[in-house]
Amino acid sequence: MTPQTENPPMTSEIKPLDSRSRAALEALLMTADRPLKSQAIIDPLNLLDRSSESISQETLDASIDALNEEYESTNRSFRIERVAAGYRIMTLPEHAPVVAAMHRARAGTRLTRTQLETLSIIAYRQPVTRAELENIRGVACGDIVRTLMDRGLVKITGRAEVLGRPMLYGTTPRFLDTFGLANLKDLPKPEDLLPTMEQATTTERI
Repeated sequence: MTPQTENPPMTSEIKPLDSRSRAALEALLMTADRPLKSQAIIDPLNLLDRSSESISQETLDASIDALNEEYESTNRSFRIERVAAGYRIMTLPEHAPVVAAMHRARAGTRLTRTQLETLSIIAYRQPVTRAELENIRGVACGDIVRTLMDRGLVKITGRAEVLGRPMLYGTTPRFLDTFGLANLKDLPKPEDLLPTMEQATTTERI
């Protein structure tokens, strides 16, 4: 009689970090002023216990999931989201009105409608030259582009292979962070932008 072959053991589920390391992970995200990439989290966490194996991406993801489950079960107002190729603690959308109310005093630092229109064109058409921008908008955009660059939302990405080799412009990781996007694929449809622009702009025009 042919002996039966034992089934191979099932792969164990990835376990999250222990509570001490998860608390340290939370502390890193809470004190960061920008989204943290995986390695920027893993490296300092590895310093907590040099005798243990290096933390894997899978373990990091499982730990973030565990923290988010804890936040949800205790009705916390925030969770950890993947933004601009990194991780960041962000408040839930339902708390946007009260957060916006607190920041009304900073309204003067918001982008104007004209700046947002220009930024939207760059985001959707990038890489784009200034001449292309001005052709779409019908007005000069030099000062607006410089303002967007000063704010870290737009950068020079290269030069176009045409006569004169004009500079090409595109958005930055800070743009993704500012608008809560993981990548450019998360950009909303153009027709959905107008209500957001109406809420986010001041009446000032450039």
